[in-house]
Amino acid sequence: MSTVATIRSSAGLGVIRPLQPSEHHLLRDHLLRLDPASRYDRFNGGISDAFITSYAARCVEHDAIVLAYIQDGAVRAAAELHAPDQSMDSSPELAFSVENRLRRQGVGSALFEQILSEARRRGYQRVRITTGGANHAMRALAYKFGAELSFASGETTGVIDLVRKSRLQPASARVVPAAAPAPKTADAPIAPLLVARDMIRASQAMWEQAFRLWADLLKLRPRFGLR
Repeated sequence: MSTVATIRSSAGLGVIRPLQPSEHHLLRDHLLRLDPASRYDRFNGGISDAFITSYAARCVEHDAIVLAYIQDGAVRAAAELHAPDQSMDSSPELAFSVENRLRRQGVGSALFEQILSEARRRGYQRVRITTGGANHAMRALAYKFGAELSFASGETTGVIDLVRKSRLQPASARVVPAAAPAPKTADAPIAPLLVARDMIRASQAMWEQAFRLWADLLKLRPRFGLR
């Protein structure tokens, strides 16, 4: 992939470019630097350092495309495009990780735009992204790029139709200034509503379980001589 973007963040200038097979250790080091909450969101669960080390190597072995945001020779954010044959439902899958100090500076949006362009170049018609139910930032970002979101079992799954025009227009500038305001679109106000909807559904499920447990306890009262 020949596309290279330059992004300016609060930490300085960085470039987005694909990682070569010999650079999988840069992805490993980036994933190991993620704070516990970010690591949990990225893998939707707690995982060990050993798992991350083997995972970074597998990304290269399985021919995943890894676009990295690199500053001073270190990967600070990454977007991964995994081939359909590595997915349970035969859909190409996206994964993202951004170190905490670079969030909300346009890095995630730039990576998202570039990885979707690569997916289209490969002829994919749709891609899937899965993240934890509490990862509101990634859910909002996925929605901004046209994902149809669904929530189940603590996970949010988004499917992006690459044939249909994205809600977010591609950026025309090659250099994005630090703390640049997010593009305004007609659909942008809907993203917080989707987050609220998912939280309400999760709360409803919790209360339903509580009521079922209470009903079961009431049935057991006569057995213990209780009124």
